[in-house]
Amino acid sequence: MSQIDKASRRQKIKDRSRANVQGTQLKPRLCVYRSLSQIYAQLIDDVSGRTMVTSSTMSKDNKALQGSKSEVCRIIGNQIGQKALAAGITNVVFDRNGFRYHGRVKALADGAREAGLIF
Repeated sequence: MSQIDKASRRQKIKDRSRANVQGTQLKPRLCVYRSLSQIYAQLIDDVSGRTMVTSSTMSKDNKALQGSKSEVCRIIGNQIGQKALAAGITNVVFDRNGFRYHGRVKALADGAREAGLIF
């Protein structure tokens, strides 16, 4: 399977899931993006088009995180959960962004649940 096929396949899956998943101010969308070496998570209010909370492995305080990729993703999920609770957000809609709910995406979701977010 070529790279173009993989990208177009993920885009089709993403479009299908985004037709059903929409964030509001009371229940924002937890959007996850993973690259080969990094992971990014955002809480997005789609009604106003605003990003409310964000956390990633690229932020200054997370550059020195040690461990496997899955362990780091669990820490990032925990961080976004704590930031969301500090902002008064308890319920979210999970958007896996076309990625399989497996491995690093699942670890991030588990970390967010540990912090107290409700999906």
